[in-house]
Amino acid sequence: MKITNETKVGIITIVSLALLFIGYNFLKGNDVFSSDNEYYTDYDNVDGLTTSKPVVVNGYQIGRVSRMNLLNNGKIRTHFKIKDDYEIPSNTVARIVSADLLGSKAIVFELGNSTTLANDGDPLLSDVQANLLEKVEPLQKKVENLVVKLDSVLSAVNTALDDEFQRDFKSSLHSISISLNNMERITSDVEGLMGSEKIRLATIMQNLESITNNFKNNNDKINNILANLDNLSEDLSQTEIKATIDNANRVMKDVQAITSKINNGEGSIGLLLNDDKLYNNLSSASGELDTLINDVKERPGHYIRLSIFGKKDTK
Repeated sequence: MKITNETKVGIITIVSLALLFIGYNFLKGNDVFSSDNEYYTDYDNVDGLTTSKPVVVNGYQIGRVSRMNLLNNGKIRTHFKIKDDYEIPSNTVARIVSADLLGSKAIVFELGNSTTLANDGDPLLSDVQANLLEKVEPLQKKVENLVVKLDSVLSAVNTALDDEFQRDFKSSLHSISISLNNMERITSDVEGLMGSEKIRLATIMQNLESITNNFKNNNDKINNILANLDNLSEDLSQTEIKATIDNANRVMKDVQAITSKINNGEGSIGLLLNDDKLYNNLSSASGELDTLINDVKERPGHYIRLSIFGKKDTK
């Protein structure tokens, strides 16, 4: 069977129209030969977002933006074609993010944790990531203000840094350098001293450790000693110390009374200490007695006569 030219042209035209239709839908993000699920959400602003932009989850593309429509309230309804292989929770957020520094946008699905899945044609939550330039602009203004202030400070510093200040500053640096050298020399001396006394310090630390161990090992004995001291103190506090002190006070009062009587000339001791006449008489009698005793020693015969043969003394 011979195919006419008209038939060939018709077939080519139909194939071309089909390819054009498939290519057009592909560029719009629609896959004619696949059964995708479609979801949508509304945005206040979709600057930089166009159809056929990818829809990704954690950097992996799961679909495309299929179409966008302007609503009467000024919002832009955006539809997404998602492969039916992927389950989308009902609380998933469709966020517009910057794809590059040139302002191109893409859709990132932040999958929710709901156990209920979104069905074909259901709406999703919307969100728009802040533009990078919008974030940088306030920072840029702050940096500009900081640069202006820094320039003012530097100008003031340059004005203050006159020749006299520079000389004083150099002198201060020289003094600081000398101080640092002195500190370095002192540090060297201390290190040398510590090196020479290292063995002694080690011995002292060992002795301290030994004393600490002794205290630790004899902790029970120390507690017993303290307990005994406590008991002794309690026993002393319970003795008749008050009665002893009262007796001592009474004795002191008696001694004080006797001393007062002696000072007043009462009694023999008082008369002896306070009566000068009695003292003089006693002193004179003591002197005469001493003279008599000496005379008796020198001339005993003058006072005592002995008769050996019983002769009667005629005198």
